[in-house]
Amino acid sequence: MASRDDPGDDGQVRDAIDRSRSGVPAAGAVVRDRFSADEVFQRIIAAADEEVTSGRRELFFSGLAAGFAITITFLLYSSMTAATDHDPVLSALLYPLGFIYIIIGGYQLYTENTLPPVALTLERLVSLPRLLRHWTIVLAGNLTGGGLGAVALTWGGVFSPAATQAALEHAQHGIDTPAPALFSKAVFAGLIVAGVVWVVYASRDTISRLVVVYLAFLAIPMGNLFHVVVSFTEMLYLVLAGNLELVAGLTQFVIPVLLGNTVGGIVLVTAVNYFQTSAERRDAARFEGAQRQLSVREWLLGGLAGRSYVSMVDTSATVADDGTYRVLVPIGNPRTEAPVVDLACRLASRHDDAVVHVVHIIQTPDTPASYRVADRERIVANSTERMEPLRELAESYEVATETSTIVSRRSFEEVFDAADRMCADLVVMGWGSDRPWADARTERPLDELTHYHEADFLVLNDRGTDASRVLVPVGNGPSPELSAEVARAYRSSKGSSVTLLRVVDTPADREAGEAFLDEWATEHDLADAERVVEAGDVGPVIRRVAADHSLLVLGATEAGVLSRLVSDSLRFDVVDGVSCSVVIAERSTERGLVERLIGRL
Repeated sequence: MASRDDPGDDGQVRDAIDRSRSGVPAAGAVVRDRFSADEVFQRIIAAADEEVTSGRRELFFSGLAAGFAITITFLLYSSMTAATDHDPVLSALLYPLGFIYIIIGGYQLYTENTLPPVALTLERLVSLPRLLRHWTIVLAGNLTGGGLGAVALTWGGVFSPAATQAALEHAQHGIDTPAPALFSKAVFAGLIVAGVVWVVYASRDTISRLVVVYLAFLAIPMGNLFHVVVSFTEMLYLVLAGNLELVAGLTQFVIPVLLGNTVGGIVLVTAVNYFQTSAERRDAARFEGAQRQLSVREWLLGGLAGRSYVSMVDTSATVADDGTYRVLVPIGNPRTEAPVVDLACRLASRHDDAVVHVVHIIQTPDTPASYRVADRERIVANSTERMEPLRELAESYEVATETSTIVSRRSFEEVFDAADRMCADLVVMGWGSDRPWADARTERPLDELTHYHEADFLVLNDRGTDASRVLVPVGNGPSPELSAEVARAYRSSKGSSVTLLRVVDTPADREAGEAFLDEWATEHDLADAERVVEAGDVGPVIRRVAADHSLLVLGATEAGVLSRLVSDSLRFDVVDGVSCSVVIAERSTERGLVERLIGRL
């Protein structure tokens, strides 16, 4: 399903999005015995797009599962070595089992990840920092899983005495191998693993994949080669046995293998297979059009220079900060989100030089590799047609209006990326189960998205009530200032009455609350508003007073309303406790270069 809209409203969008991920037409076409190099590349691009948009937790635990699965390889290799009296052929027969679990099961393995994300990065659809972030998380998960496996094998009583000795010998063999030889052997192992990925995506059935994976990984012990996750598990087992220092094991064994695997996977497979495909390979994997590739600065610096990822469809353009007051309105269903656009236009009309940009964000759970330029044109045309009534609504306010379309796997983060790219001063968005970003799927941590944003945010939960009576609870933070702006907009454009509410702890604080409201109302051009001061708990008081109003405008707390909405901590709070429509306001935040680089300290 391409979006959460009514199926009858966007059948063309669904037709374009719901296609086979195989890289060839799903039906009605002649199917050859094998995929061409271009089609294999398309399938890899599809897989890479899914991987790089995965969340950190999802990536890490998938990598952890893969790392722990390597324990099976180490266990069986050592046990078979002991059972077969060190016969090199028989000992290796069960070595590939852990890798079979990983690749057939779809877990994240670092050496496997040298191919798909690098292919996407070579196309300048993903930045180098995003690639390094992806590698780091997967590798950390792999090593954590391998480390847990080593601990389990050391103290779990799994090995027989003979298998224990064989395991120690395997690890010691790697330590005794000179670093240049380790690197060279690891290069060939990286070549094998990345080559397996290419062949797996070229295979049409599970049996073929199983045979390829088994034979390829059998070549690692048979060729006396080294794989970084297996090597780390062996090394840590030797450390836990008291036969090696951790630093020496990392520098003399694991790091040379890591570098070799990386070079082998990238240079000998990814680059070669990338350049053997035709110049038209991208046209079948991604749409042509504006914003199709990252700029060189974005490719090198990622989010520090703008974008770190290119959506499948993005018809919007990056704009310069020219002083224009820009209001971004992300929508999921053009048919039902007129109230969100109406709110945005009311606020924009209060500025002399303002632009309202309505962006239709279509979320797709999959990344089909069979898109064509005609599909892009169909999706964009359908989206533009459905947004025409919203454009007419905005123009009725005599506000400059722009529209665009984004198709992406990660609709929630697209809101923030679009706001940054378009230099938005205000983002007005709806919230509800019918919005594609209600799932809040994001690969960046929520704190990074919801606590550090450079635009003001208004989140509208529309319940069909009018805005003739507006209630504004007034706290001590900066967001009530934005709430006041919303109230003034409705007062001036719709003649709405405004009530200011101050909640105090005890009745003894009522007089101080009234004085606060008087001063605040004067400062925010709401001196004619009705003022109410109530003592008690904030939530129950707001719900009681809101019963007589048609629109509640809430300001964010220190926790941040965006992150609270995403985490559902408001589900049984004020928002769900009132029957009127609700607008939640949060002021922009600022972050310096250090915070952009390493996040919130």
